Amino acid sequence: MITTMISHACLVIESRGTTLLTDPIFFDYLWEECNVQCPSIDLDLAKLPKVDILNISHRHQDHFDIRTLAYLAGDAGILAPDAVVLAPRDEILLEVLEKLEFKNITVVEDFKALEIKGLTLTPTPSLNKQDYFPEHGLLVHDGEVTLWNQVDTIVSPDMIKYMHRLYGQLDFAHVRYLPLLEGNFSFHLPLELPMEEDDSFLKVAAATRPKFAVPGSAGFKYRDEFGFLNQYSFPTTQEQFLRDLADFCPEIKTSVFYPSDRAVITPGGVEMQKAASEFVKIRVNDGHKVEFKPVAEVPPIRTRTQDKAQHEKEWQAVVDFIENRFVDLLVEKKAVRSWVDWKVVYQLEVFGQDGSEIWCLDFAGEDAAIIKGRVGKINLYEGIACSELYSLIQNETSWDYVGINGQYRTFKNIYRIRMGEFEHWTRTDDEFLQPLTEVFPAGAEMDREKFMRDVERWKGKV
Repeated sequence: MITTMISHACLVIESRGTTLLTDPIFFDYLWEECNVQCPSIDLDLAKLPKVDILNISHRHQDHFDIRTLAYLAGDAGILAPDAVVLAPRDEILLEVLEKLEFKNITVVEDFKALEIKGLTLTPTPSLNKQDYFPEHGLLVHDGEVTLWNQVDTIVSPDMIKYMHRLYGQLDFAHVRYLPLLEGNFSFHLPLELPMEEDDSFLKVAAATRPKFAVPGSAGFKYRDEFGFLNQYSFPTTQEQFLRDLADFCPEIKTSVFYPSDRAVITPGGVEMQKAASEFVKIRVNDGHKVEFKPVAEVPPIRTRTQDKAQHEKEWQAVVDFIENRFVDLLVEKKAVRSWVDWKVVYQLEVFGQDGSEIWCLDFAGEDAAIIKGRVGKINLYEGIACSELYSLIQNETSWDYVGINGQYRTFKNIYRIRMGEFEHWTRTDDEFLQPLTEVFPAGAEMDREKFMRDVERWKGKV
């Protein structure tokens, strides 16, 4: 069996004349066009082996790239005529595949093995409670060796024991290694290595105890004007994780795994072939651009709209929304009870081409009225670029973009004084909801619209 890294979580796995492609991303940009592949690559699509099985692990856009899927579904000549598409039981994901006119779609079930073209493929479950949609890892067994691609899944000791009962000691594993901090900067969350999560990755690798392990996924960076976020989002590296794993569980053999690297897996062991792929090469080794330094300079928020006439149109629409509709929408939300109970003073700052303007809501006041300008206190803050707020109002974007691109930033200092006592809200409590995320709620409806926009954009056009 041979596994080759294209980029990020996109792998080509070949055995017994069968080729499996996982979570394909062939093009920049990705994930709402905020990111690019890192290291950057040159991919010769004409040299890709014919794909017999296409596996999609879950719906995150760094694994479920509509542009690449539209290319594969078109007349690209990469998928074999009878290629099988493996997908989780995710209504929106399956609707996208149907819209793109994929054939031979098989909905997978956790630990339900599939025999396809000489390979035994066993989806492994995830305990990820953060997302409302399913995801799976994948065991690939060819009769001689077994590979596990963990992808982004969260697994338990019982799941690992079951994998061992199925196949004994795994020969090779792509394991999780990087706790991504995407969005932490925007939402004023901790900007440090999440120690418990990092510890859990080491423990999973040790409990799985494969003969050989490589770090999996996380091969991207923020691009261009979003590039400053690279210093906030990637708190470790492949090399650092493997040094820690060597101290934690020295019996596991390991190697870094970058685009164009191949691992030849046999019952006798693993041969790592660096930069050996015929169809993908590293263009520029620019991994240093994601060095974690969450104390460096941060650029201010500015609207992304460059045309002055268009900006003026967007600004007027945003001002009209804030001053004439915003409060009415807020008072309909259940969260208003918490804002009133905690006597919150809320500030909304909107950034245009030449600075910003501020509006406030004093939930401790006698009436719910928007106040232009400052009121001398801030408990709850949301700052957002005019272009992003306009897109939310027009239903043309999602929090998958707004929440990670640094054009939206928020913080909370929630406390109250009652009867001579000082009481403060802590992060261990239930989430303290914010006005914009309440008025424009994330969820299945927003996600579906986002993906359908991408389907319309890319279908038949790549």
